[in-house]
Amino acid sequence: MLLPNCHRFCTVIHLFEKMPQRALHFRDINFELIDYIKLSLKNPKIVTATAAHCAALKIGVLAHLPTSTSLLTVYSKAGDFTSSKNLFAEIQNKDVISWNAIVAASLENKCYRKAMDFFEKMIKAETGFDSTTLLLMVSASLHMKRFDHGRAIHCVSIKSGMLMDISLGNALIDMYAKCGDLSSSEWLFEEMEYKDVVSWNSIMRGSLYNSDPEKSLYYFKRMIFSEETADNVGLSCAISASSNLGELAFGQSIHGLGIKLGYKDSSHVSVANSQISFYSQCEDVEAAETLFREIEEKDIVSWNAMMEGFASNGKINGVFDHLFEMQTIGSFQPDMVTLTTILPLCAELMLSKEGRTIHGFAIRRQMVFDHLPLLNSLIDMYSKCNLVKKAKLLFSSTAERDLVSWNAMISGYSQNKYFDEAQILFRDMLRHGPNCSSSTVFAVLSSCNSLNSLHFGKSVHCWQLKSGFLNNILLVNFLMHMYFNCGDMATSFTILQENLALADIASWNTLIVGCVRSGHFKEALETFMLMRQEPPFNYDSITLVNVLSACANLELFNLGKSLHGLALKSPFGSDTRVPNSLITMYDRCRDINSARIVFKFCSLPNLCSWNCMISALSHNRESREALELFRLLHFEPNEITIVSVLSACTQIGVLRLGKQVHAHVFRTDIQDNSFISAALIDMYSNSGRLDTALQVFRHSREKSESAWNSMISAYGYHGNGGRAIKLFHEMCESGTRVTKSTFVSLLSACSHSGLVNQGLWYYNSMLEKYGVQPETEHQVYVVDMLGRFGRVDEAYEFTKGLQSNVSSGILGTLLSACNYHGELKLGKQVAELLFELEPQNVGYYISLSNMYVAAGSWKDAADVRQLIQDQGLRKPAGFSLIDVGLG
Repeated sequence: MLLPNCHRFCTVIHLFEKMPQRALHFRDINFELIDYIKLSLKNPKIVTATAAHCAALKIGVLAHLPTSTSLLTVYSKAGDFTSSKNLFAEIQNKDVISWNAIVAASLENKCYRKAMDFFEKMIKAETGFDSTTLLLMVSASLHMKRFDHGRAIHCVSIKSGMLMDISLGNALIDMYAKCGDLSSSEWLFEEMEYKDVVSWNSIMRGSLYNSDPEKSLYYFKRMIFSEETADNVGLSCAISASSNLGELAFGQSIHGLGIKLGYKDSSHVSVANSQISFYSQCEDVEAAETLFREIEEKDIVSWNAMMEGFASNGKINGVFDHLFEMQTIGSFQPDMVTLTTILPLCAELMLSKEGRTIHGFAIRRQMVFDHLPLLNSLIDMYSKCNLVKKAKLLFSSTAERDLVSWNAMISGYSQNKYFDEAQILFRDMLRHGPNCSSSTVFAVLSSCNSLNSLHFGKSVHCWQLKSGFLNNILLVNFLMHMYFNCGDMATSFTILQENLALADIASWNTLIVGCVRSGHFKEALETFMLMRQEPPFNYDSITLVNVLSACANLELFNLGKSLHGLALKSPFGSDTRVPNSLITMYDRCRDINSARIVFKFCSLPNLCSWNCMISALSHNRESREALELFRLLHFEPNEITIVSVLSACTQIGVLRLGKQVHAHVFRTDIQDNSFISAALIDMYSNSGRLDTALQVFRHSREKSESAWNSMISAYGYHGNGGRAIKLFHEMCESGTRVTKSTFVSLLSACSHSGLVNQGLWYYNSMLEKYGVQPETEHQVYVVDMLGRFGRVDEAYEFTKGLQSNVSSGILGTLLSACNYHGELKLGKQVAELLFELEPQNVGYYISLSNMYVAAGSWKDAADVRQLIQDQGLRKPAGFSLIDVGLG
């Protein structure tokens, strides 16, 4: 386009040089030049503006205001604002149009403060102003977020009588709305005597901008009744408002109106794009895609809207399919919106490969460091894909960081357990970064999750108090959660007490959940009772789930049943999580029949429901039924299902079925799950296949604590105590943390293998060398070790040393040792203690009776048998199982 214009301009210059002194043709040449400058406005170039400027100087027409003003505008549109200012300074007799042109040039080049300065000079020059001047100043005020300036312009508009200009009124409506003063926008709108379609659009957009979609639809309806015909902007506003409100029927009616008004053709693609977003937000992706396919000339917004629709409705494959189609068939390359739509998906689904591909594309297009939202999305993606070092590299490589950048990096450190780094970065942010937001507080508090972090957490709490962040109940709740994670339960309760006026149901749930997760089940139930005394806060499904969990752990059967009744009376009983918790509660309280009933009448059972029921049956020794239920499973089993089924196979010694489950584990590629490995080791070792158990253990990629413990136990069951001890030391050398369960397995192995002295040494070294506090389970195995090998007196002395910590389990083990070695006198003393602790346990009576028989005291034995009959005690019948089939 430039070549023909240049040829025409050169012709003008050539004619001028041929006749340099001929004033006779001045007027004709002047019009030629003005036409050329006006033509240049369509495609402004600095070279064109400079050539025209030179010609105007040579011809001597620069004093002609239309020429100089047009030339000034060409410079501005070409991006040479300095030349615009210099040319404006040379104009002698400036009029309103000239001043308006330089103000418009300032706005066009984003020099908003300069625009204000020119306006002040214009007033001082007493040139006067018009409605266009005021319109430009409203735009400057809006861009500078100077609400006071905008109000002043409004006053000037009223005083000068220029508010009759509809364009100025529309601009003021828009300005007030975008400054957050919707009421002033509405007042001005109602005061306008004449309204055009832009007036209606301005108030509708203003309502949407201020998060009031109801008002936006209200004005749309008024516009329709006023017989003003909606344009594409109005229809898009109404569709967006319907989308925000989830008004599917109304949105469909607007869709119909758009078709009726002729906005279905390709020239109005913006309306179709709004409709795609509307149907997507109303979860009708099929309608959105149908509409998308009907658009003949799609733009990048169409593709982005459709991909966003797929993403928001969880159709991930649709997003990537459309991304590929957009580039191959649509011939569109992804823009910033495309990338910031796809990156959060890569983050949430941990699609690091796809995320890195997008990063590479952005680098090739030089998009990364020019666009902070994209950079922030990349930092978030790498953090959530456990690639925190790459996120840190991105964060460090940019000099321009906003609040979102800092928050994303702090959160990334916290999510990936780089807690010290998160806290250091937070301190850096306080010194050098922008002002913090609530998101910053959430991110840094997530790094405080142990006793070691309590001091730092308290300092953040103090900083929150000073900064005024504790007016937000979400932050108060998160702070309580932090104290629970750091082991300071008392402070959590104090914070709730201090903020009862702000507290909501989530605040109470935070305490209840915190108590349950930290093992304070009794306190959880007490908090629930207090919560129910507060009138606004009754309970919800989260409350019920956690209180039922507390009942299950404490085996409070009656309270659990009353909570079951409460759940049935409330609407929350239909939440699938509640029946699942009830099944687990009945499982722990050994009422398997009630668990069956809950499962049977669960309205929408999910995989978790089936897992809970299979696990309950397995725990309650209903292993055959557990396996039958597994065969009827309506879902694809996951790791929890497999562990429960393997436990059932272990209980009944069905190696054949266990092998089938093992094969399924390989087919579904979940053999590296540590809990499954441990369950397989238990199943094979209990079925006599120690060699296979060892193979499973050695082939595990990541050996968890449970896998090590299971293998140590397996050696113990097979009398290989020496190998169990060797494996224990391997576990320590591997860096795996030993726990109380590890020592249960180790002491059991020593007991079964007769390694008494070694077992005693490990028991005595537990706390001092390994930092594990001995508990009842460990003490039972110490008594068992000593008792098995005739050191009954030592076992008795050991139990006496435990003082008040002696449990029925320890005494029961000692009684068995007395029975085996014929220690009648000591056995009678131990039996008397056990009769007081567990009077209904028939096993203790039978052990004492057997001791009397072995010692020849038939009368005493008969007396004990009679006591059993008098109390109505019965010993469960024993049984043996054999699996007939391939082993």
